[in-house]
Amino acid sequence: MERLKELEIPYELVEHAPAFTMEEYNALGFNPNDEICKNLFLRDYKGTRHMLVVLKGSKHADLRLIQAEVESSKLSFASDKRLEKYLDVKKGSVSPLGLINDKDCEVEVYFDEDLKNAPRLGFHPNDNTATVFLPYADIEKYVQSTGHTIRFIKV
Repeated sequence: MERLKELEIPYELVEHAPAFTMEEYNALGFNPNDEICKNLFLRDYKGTRHMLVVLKGSKHADLRLIQAEVESSKLSFASDKRLEKYLDVKKGSVSPLGLINDKDCEVEVYFDEDLKNAPRLGFHPNDNTATVFLPYADIEKYVQSTGHTIRFIKV
């Protein structure tokens, strides 16, 4: 949250019960015009590439399709240990806001291209008991401030 303030990025923070899944998020009754994002932390078969993939919450996370889009070997979800090593967050709290902890920019960042047109995106602020809402342009500014580049995929 401090980084968002430093970058003068306005946001709305909504605290809520822990939400680990999209079903739990949907039960919280957020504004249907806001796009709650599904955030996947993936690794390739050899564990040499790590990826944060951000999708519209309503989309199915088809790992084979994502694999083809990012031109990777077989993808799987990264372990809790890798999640803590690269983003310093726990399972269920993954979001682009965790990129601040990837000082060496080892994580590749991919966004579903449909997110560019959403009025507001919702992400965990590295904790699944709250959601931060901001426009796509502002999350892009934040991601760039961490030294990462957003690449787009079609999912």
